[in-house]
Amino acid sequence: MTGLRAHLKVDFRSRRNLAVAIAGLCLVLLAMLAVAQATHLHANETDADHCQLCIVMHTAAPAVAAAAIIVMVQLGALAPIADPVFVLRKSQTRLFIRPPPASC
Repeated sequence: MTGLRAHLKVDFRSRRNLAVAIAGLCLVLLAMLAVAQATHLHANETDADHCQLCIVMHTAAPAVAAAAIIVMVQLGALAPIADPVFVLRKSQTRLFIRPPPASC
């Protein structure tokens, strides 16, 4: 058993270096994703409905807003009143994504 522990023993310095390298890699990836989110554009408004990056960022927005509200309540600050934004979208009237076969 002691022989196995001697082989599995890892130096503290190498663990620390590995943790620093992983943290650096995570920070670089986070910076790259932030730049990609901030700089990407869509040709029209409906493309954003199918963009995976936009979908993920819009699902995270309510959590960020809730965290900001919690901090503001703890500090005793008044929250600004947001004006409602109405979005008009055409409803899809097509039932199928392709026409019926020519034999019908």
